Amino acid sequence: MPRADAAPEAFPLRGRVAVVTGAAGLLGRRHLVALHRAGAHVVAVDLDEASASAALAPLACGPGAGEALAIHADVTRPEDLRALRDRVLGRFDRVDVLVNSAALDDRFLPAGPGEDPSRFEELPLEAFRRALDVNVTGTVLPSQVLGTVMAERGGGSIVNIASTYGLVAPDQGLYRRPDGTQAFHKGAAYPVAKGAVLSFTRFLAAYWGGRGVRTNAISPGGVENGQEAWFVRAYGARTPLGRMARPDELEGALVFLASDASSYVTGANLVVDGGWTAW
Repeated sequence: MPRADAAPEAFPLRGRVAVVTGAAGLLGRRHLVALHRAGAHVVAVDLDEASASAALAPLACGPGAGEALAIHADVTRPEDLRALRDRVLGRFDRVDVLVNSAALDDRFLPAGPGEDPSRFEELPLEAFRRALDVNVTGTVLPSQVLGTVMAERGGGSIVNIASTYGLVAPDQGLYRRPDGTQAFHKGAAYPVAKGAVLSFTRFLAAYWGGRGVRTNAISPGGVENGQEAWFVRAYGARTPLGRMARPDELEGALVFLASDASSYVTGANLVVDGGWTAW
């Protein structure tokens, strides 16, 4: 346990081993940068190992820096996760941090004129099931397999990436073009799944708290990533800060929850949304 009078460390995760799922995604890549910069050895996990390796390219892995490893795994397949665990333990002999960032958004585009599968009334069942599998099962299974290693060692931090849409309903008007046409509807699967992730976060915090494993969530708001200008303007107008997030603006929250800076924080949901849910 850190001393009450301890000064903040420049490298609060030095020597620790952090596993990030969905590492090739927009936010996954930033999670890797943040954790590695804080001193951690990082393991990039994604369906495509080449993409996971590419996500490690920006890291400065010179003398004194943490190591970096890319591993292929499907977060919905227990056998993949057991193989991942064995490779991580074989390389580092420990797991200290797990960031569950793998996700599948449920944006369904029309296949033909007059069709709109993004409408709830036309929701494709198999696509809904797949989104729940990746977003919910893909958070539960890595936590089970890698979190058990932490619990057996008596400590660790699990950070689940949720969403403001796990807290509030989507504003469908945001996805309406300036000419009044609906670009698409935000579907049911993503909010349902992210709400489940928040519930699971509280469950796991209570379940493993006595064994030194802290479990928390981060709920990001919208992140700017090449969206059409009308959407960026509309989203920004809905936030007190007047803009969407930059991809790097979750980094401080992640390092806080992963490190001993949050040693008495578990079962929490840290909302990083520019005030979106304040209105």
